[in-house]
Amino acid sequence: MSQRIVSPCVGLCSTTVGDRVCRGCQRHDGEIREWFGFPGEERESRMEALDALRERVAGHFLRVIDSDALEAQMRRHRIRFRAEQPPLSQAVELLRVGRQRIRDLSRYGLEPISEGRGLTPEALHAELAEALMREAHHRREHDALC
Repeated sequence: MSQRIVSPCVGLCSTTVGDRVCRGCQRHDGEIREWFGFPGEERESRMEALDALRERVAGHFLRVIDSDALEAQMRRHRIRFRAEQPPLSQAVELLRVGRQRIRDLSRYGLEPISEGRGLTPEALHAELAEALMREAHHRREHDALC
């Protein structure tokens, strides 16, 4: 039996329109091209690094107050996530998909903090997405130097 290859792709690849870092998954263009050629351990390590990036950035905007509620909403709205994916990384996907429909983040197990306070879910997603892109570009530049 072959093992399914997991990918961080969310089906919204902006590298096809010239971005060096994808706005959907925060991988750089070379990483996207090479993904299926990476050994399983390398893909797993990179998935963990992408989750850590999302957790670090989202942590400036949000706090998870109920991870069970978050997971239930992810399932209810059929938003793809991995069992081992940290809740704040899941929250990034939830906002990407549901930013225009969500009214009360607490119903999704989330609470805006610091930079996220007072923002609508749509504005919160926009700020979060921009911060993720800045960090992903920084990661890409760092990787290129190493």
